[in-house]
Amino acid sequence: MNFFKKKRMFLFLIAIIILVGLIGFSTRDRSSQTLPEQIISDTVGFVQNIFSKPAQFTSTVVTNIKNLKNTYEENQVLKSKVDDYKGLQFRYQELEKQYDDLKATNDSFNQYTSMDYDPIPADVIVRSPEGWFDQLTIDKGSDDGIETNMAVMTASGMIGKIEDVSRSTSSVQLLSGFNETNRISAQISGGENEDGEKQDTIFGLIEGYDEKDGMLLFTGVKPELEVKKGSTVLSSGLGGVFPKGLPIGEVDSVELDQYGLSQTVHVKPTADLYDIEKVIVVDAASEDASSSNGDEGL
Repeated sequence: MNFFKKKRMFLFLIAIIILVGLIGFSTRDRSSQTLPEQIISDTVGFVQNIFSKPAQFTSTVVTNIKNLKNTYEENQVLKSKVDDYKGLQFRYQELEKQYDDLKATNDSFNQYTSMDYDPIPADVIVRSPEGWFDQLTIDKGSDDGIETNMAVMTASGMIGKIEDVSRSTSSVQLLSGFNETNRISAQISGGENEDGEKQDTIFGLIEGYDEKDGMLLFTGVKPELEVKKGSTVLSSGLGGVFPKGLPIGEVDSVELDQYGLSQTVHVKPTADLYDIEKVIVVDAASEDASSSNGDEGL
């Protein structure tokens, strides 16, 4: 029994010595691996490669999906900010236009006040699509001093006259709705012709509107009178209804009637008859309008 115990102890010690030797051999610095080590390393690398490829692919796909989702959310946020910016831009342009309109209206108000007129500012509150170029309604009436046949202006020029009045509102007959029974005594300012000669003021009547080219019709001009394109057309005040000197438009073209007895002058309105938001009603009670001879068929 002691022999076998000694033998087993001897074999155990030899095994420990061999194991320590193998460990020392494997951990020492070497330029190359042994064949068993190479086989083990290659096997382990092959197995790792088999399992790592799908894992890397899955990780890449998940990352790409996450990035795509983040990009989509960022694009939605940017789109929302762009929409907000556009809304602010439109609002700014609208406020800028309102400011310009108010400034121009205020300047015109002061101008008419300095001319001894009695201007009354008002806002357009109703404009029917069916009668867009015929009539509109303003927010001032008899309680504000509005009376029928008063001239109605914008900052740019005349647009029409007061047709009907209630206590708090009034309807305005636009120049584009005028005809033979609604006319304005007007004048074409005298200027110089092509030879430098001074021309006399030409008087006539605004009594129509050409819808095709958007021109007012100035009639009653003698055929021998020279009408220069670009000349200013003003109210003459001769009819005793509108004050003198209110801007109406400028000469665009001239044509003879079919009999050659008179000229019809096409006048481009100074004011925009389409886009009207704020107006000024001008009282005719001025010195220039005090001499009435009934020229205006109003």
